[in-house]
Amino acid sequence: MAEFRYGPVELYLVGFEGDRPSPDTAAALAELVEGGLVRLLDLVIVSKSESGEVEVIEIEEQTEEYGFGGIDFAEIGITGEEDIAELVELVEPGTSAAIVALELVYARRLADKLASSGGVVLSAERIPAPIVNAVMDLAEEA
Repeated sequence: MAEFRYGPVELYLVGFEGDRPSPDTAAALAELVEGGLVRLLDLVIVSKSESGEVEVIEIEEQTEEYGFGGIDFAEIGITGEEDIAELVELVEPGTSAAIVALELVYARRLADKLASSGGVVLSAERIPAPIVNAVMDLAEEA
C-alpha cells in the first residue's frame, strides 16, 4: 500500500489589524512547523480598503518582508483563486487577513497507519475549539 504524500489540508483565514500579520503570528507558525505538527504549504495576505478594493499578496516573493523568512513553504500556490475570492468576502473593509494553508502532518501519519491496517476513514469532522471550550465550561458549571 502506498504512503500518502499529503495529509488533510486546512485553510485558515486569520484576520488582523493593519496590513500584515504580527511577528508573533510568524513565530507561532514556525513553532508548529518546527515541531512537526503541521507543514506550511502556502500563505496569502489579503487586504480590503475602506472602499472595498482588494489587494492580494502571494507571500513567496516577500517572505522576509512579512516575517516568514525562516519558514519553509512546501507548496506555494496551492491556495486557489476561488479559495481566495471566497475567503476575502469575510474580510471587513479597512482590515487585512492571512490565508494559511496547513497540512496536518499528524493526520497524514494517522491515515497511513489506518490504511496499512486495512482501515478506511469514512468521515472526519472538526469541532471548532471555541465550541469545545464553551461546551466544556457549561459541563463544568453544571
